[in-house]
Amino acid sequence: MRLALAEAERAYEEGEVPVGAVVVKGDRVIGRGYNLTERMADPTAHAEIIAITAAAAALESWRLEGCRMYVTLEPCPMCAGAIVNARLDALLFGAYDARAGAAGTLFTITTDTRLNHQVETLGGVLDDDCAGLLKAFFRTRRGKPSPGEGA
Repeated sequence: MRLALAEAERAYEEGEVPVGAVVVKGDRVIGRGYNLTERMADPTAHAEIIAITAAAAALESWRLEGCRMYVTLEPCPMCAGAIVNARLDALLFGAYDARAGAAGTLFTITTDTRLNHQVETLGGVLDDDCAGLLKAFFRTRRGKPSPGEGA
């Protein structure tokens, strides 16, 4: 998850919503990404999609069986669907997303038995670190000081 956080920090530095993702097979990172929706002017340029695309290229296969994804924010419905379609074995995410979470909060796409594949899903991994980065980003964007900075 620390590698996914490093990706999220890159997004933060570029003014993107700080979400980062890595795909791991065994002990090797085979895909990584961070949100690029603003820079690419592309609503599908989420960290998870970019990491899945990189992993598929590395394996020369769209089937990411035997792989795990670490992402700093609970995936949205689009990304949860891509995770299922890519046949990832496991998803580990940091912060829960009360507004768009599709891996247990609003929807349970990754574990829905009506779909042709289910992904072992664990949320709350380094939750404080992941949520803290998002909160800092949106505080800055709204022009509010961080706690302890004074008013």
